[in-house]
Amino acid sequence: MTTAFVNGQYLPLAEARVSPMDRGFLFGDGAYEVIPVYSRRAFRLDQHIARLASTLAAMRLHNPHSTAEWQAIVGEIVARNPWPDQSVYLQVTRGADTRRNHAFPGPEVMPTVFLMSEPLLTPSAEQLASGVAAVSAADIRWLRCDLKTVSMLANCLLRQHAIDHGCAETVLFRDSFLTEGAASSIFVCKDGVLLVPPKSHLMLPGITYDVVLELARSHGMKHAVREVLEAEVRSADELWMTSSTKEVLPITALDGRPVGAGTPGPMARQMVAWYQDFKHTVMRNG
Repeated sequence: MTTAFVNGQYLPLAEARVSPMDRGFLFGDGAYEVIPVYSRRAFRLDQHIARLASTLAAMRLHNPHSTAEWQAIVGEIVARNPWPDQSVYLQVTRGADTRRNHAFPGPEVMPTVFLMSEPLLTPSAEQLASGVAAVSAADIRWLRCDLKTVSMLANCLLRQHAIDHGCAETVLFRDSFLTEGAASSIFVCKDGVLLVPPKSHLMLPGITYDVVLELARSHGMKHAVREVLEAEVRSADELWMTSSTKEVLPITALDGRPVGAGTPGPMARQMVAWYQDFKHTVMRNG
């Protein structure tokens, strides 16, 4: 039985309830995090909590818990659920008001806090060996993509665009520049150099994005953090998608055309190996 957390209570997920007047339900007025857990150890929990705090502050939403309290709640959710590797979902909304009003409640109401956990499903050996297909689309999202909010309709539409085309992800372009994927960061390999757009208000500051760049630096892989043109993506030798659940997954076709040779390239194979080694030596050991 899956255990969830709602406003101070641990209970079966099937019994979790929030008010229909909750502003997360009515307006998408909330923030969230997805935290990967390996061997019951939450990976970079402090960074996830800090990113949550940044989103809440930008939303002018009171952070209901201290770092230590968040650590304890996440730890308890991990302990109460059966899987050694988990994906913990954490959400904070502005709470339930007595009436539907776009303006913030006055006086403030108690935020709604919800956590649940699911098994952490990472790419299969077959996917890593063959890569996955992606499609592209214009980035139709708002201008604060650096905030991890629950207002996800545009991302859902873009992700469904990939599903409708039998693909794993949608690669997004804004004004002829790469931003990211619908639910991932996108890395480009061209002429032996790993390229990725810099963090900005147009993309989410991904935790896995940071790990990949750290591994590139520590192992001496040539890389550059700079604006990446759409034309560079379409002529890339390799493309990768990265996220806490996808880890490092090669994209071998874009819009029905092969990327490079149409198979995972040498830089992808190397980064996947480094990432898996990092996972087993660091992520699983705290």
